[in-house]
Amino acid sequence: MSEDRPTDNAGVPETGDDAAAPATDAAPKTAGEAKPAGPRRLPMLLIIAVVLFGLDLLTKCLAVALIDPGESVPIIGDFARFTLVRNPGAAFSMATGMTWLLTLIAAAVVVGVIRIGRTLRSLWWAIGLGMVLGGALGNLVDRIFRYPGPLQGHVVDFVAVGWWPVFNVADSAIVCGAILLVALTVFGFEPDGTRSGRKHTSEETA
Repeated sequence: MSEDRPTDNAGVPETGDDAAAPATDAAPKTAGEAKPAGPRRLPMLLIIAVVLFGLDLLTKCLAVALIDPGESVPIIGDFARFTLVRNPGAAFSMATGMTWLLTLIAAAVVVGVIRIGRTLRSLWWAIGLGMVLGGALGNLVDRIFRYPGPLQGHVVDFVAVGWWPVFNVADSAIVCGAILLVALTVFGFEPDGTRSGRKHTSEETA
């Protein structure tokens, strides 16, 4: 009889803590794993910025070469036209006389956008930040290299639409990018690719 007992115990499946241990060990690994919301978007951000920067630089060079100061070239009658303006202020001719401060702000924006972009996973945030970065770089180059000198250079503006102040491609990129970023923030789209409203809903359901 005593010899049969080990045989009976060996044939009975393990139902104690030892059997549950593998499942318990595996569960925290699955629950603790942070799944990325998407691939990193820094390359996309930089591509958008480089394209817009190149377009801004090209159009400014063409404007300086082809349009005389004070000349107005109609595009759509008197509503939209090309006219060359040297702007010492910010976008759309604001903050005139504070060129050096605007140059430092633009440089800070460039550095800040690149730092944020290093961990960016949202495509739409990459588009918005890429537009802001491309526009900031375009006007920053003007402030550093154009007349009358470093940190005091005047930005080349050449597009006039209705009553709107004369602007350039960089100004348009900055404004459109900023509007997109504000919209993404309002609707809860995070830079890491998640959406705050959906995140909270899923946590409450769980």
